[in-house]
Amino acid sequence: MEEMYQLCVRHMNCRVRVHMQNGESYEGVIVGLDGDNVYLQTSGDAWLSGRKGKTKNAKVSGWFGPGFGFGFGGGGILALSLFTLLAIALI
Repeated sequence: MEEMYQLCVRHMNCRVRVHMQNGESYEGVIVGLDGDNVYLQTSGDAWLSGRKGKTKNAKVSGWFGPGFGFGFGGGGILALSLFTLLAIALI
């Protein structure tokens, strides 16, 4: 998990595709990080791809916490567990 944390730190504020251990992937900009989660800002609907190549919209929250408020960038924030990250690719 420490390796994924450091990878997220290096890619902070960059547009990425995040691949999860369950085969799903998401696209967005890394906007936050804590000891357990990486926070991914999506533009509009989140792009989610499953193991079988099917694409669907992910449900996202427009609230990031104190100081960020609703409607941040027209998309939402996904909180993804660092423990379940498999890979991060710059796009």
